[in-house]
Amino acid sequence: MKLSLKAFTIAGALVWGGYGIFLTGLANMVVPSYGEHFLLTFTSVYPGYHASRTVGDLLVGTLYGMADGGAVGFLLAWLYNLLAGGGKASS
Repeated sequence: MKLSLKAFTIAGALVWGGYGIFLTGLANMVVPSYGEHFLLTFTSVYPGYHASRTVGDLLVGTLYGMADGGAVGFLLAWLYNLLAGGGKASS
């Protein structure tokens, strides 16, 4: 079975950027202690992102997370297809 690179890219972007960063950031705006250390971790990984609990930083972190998640989703699907022999004729 071959995995769809497009579907995995979109899924990775939505899961990591949408859920991992955006929803955690929203929850952190409501309850400041929620996910605080998780979000602070990404201040050293994503340039320009600061866990300052502002809408602007939340959007910057979400965009970085979507790009990061999309890249990882693409690489996972590509690697799976490569190792599983997707695209090669079976002997």
